[in-house]
Amino acid sequence: MSLTLTEIWRHPIKSHGREPLEDVTLATGQTLPHDRRWAVAHEVSKFDAEAPAWQPCSQFVIGAKSPSLQAMRASFSEATGQVTLAHPALEDFTFSPDNAAEAAAFIAWMTPLANPDRPAPKALVTAPARGMTDTDFPSISLINLASHRAVEARLGREISPLRWRGNFLFDSDAPWVENSWVGKRLRLGEAELEGVEPIQRCRATTASTRTGDTDADTLKALNEGFGHQNCGLYARVLTSGKVRAGDKLEVL
Repeated sequence: MSLTLTEIWRHPIKSHGREPLEDVTLATGQTLPHDRRWAVAHEVSKFDAEAPAWQPCSQFVIGAKSPSLQAMRASFSEATGQVTLAHPALEDFTFSPDNAAEAAAFIAWMTPLANPDRPAPKALVTAPARGMTDTDFPSISLINLASHRAVEARLGREISPLRWRGNFLFDSDAPWVENSWVGKRLRLGEAELEGVEPIQRCRATTASTRTGDTDADTLKALNEGFGHQNCGLYARVLTSGKVRAGDKLEVL
């Protein structure tokens, strides 16, 4: 079975934009560098700025509750520490997330995109030890484009694979093969991974990455078409190494 990495994606701010990468160096036991480095805590979040640590997605403003966020794009400069964000409903915005005044300006900029029926955005936060992934362990995510195409076939239309908000998109000829990789070792470029668990999907994937409008019932397609609500695999990094678009993914 041929498995080829086609795209690498990073999400500097959880649920607030994505950017493509040509290559990345993974570190043992860590998330993809600068992926979900920041998150937007809402007004009833239990995130403690005095003792910052990982919190589940329920503590943040996310695409599952505010689908318009799905249309955001991002670019993070490791040289300057600045993030540039773009959304079809707003002017582009560049800021330094670790600058308190600029972070507050970012909250004001993105608040019109947040669902007014949900707790309002309050602060941009970060946990120094790890990225704020949806998992309680530092994870990277793999998306099988064959599985994505199976969902498209069930829907009867094309949708962007970026709806799944994965880090590594790979192509194969076997839909759902990733579900069998739990507990298995994988080699991706120079890095080695361990498959941990399938990614159970939420309502964020029903929204367009172009417009932010809810326009495809991906969850119904998964449940009725395939008997589960999963698309993708969470993995942990076992061995550090560089990964490049075009690398092979191997099951060891």
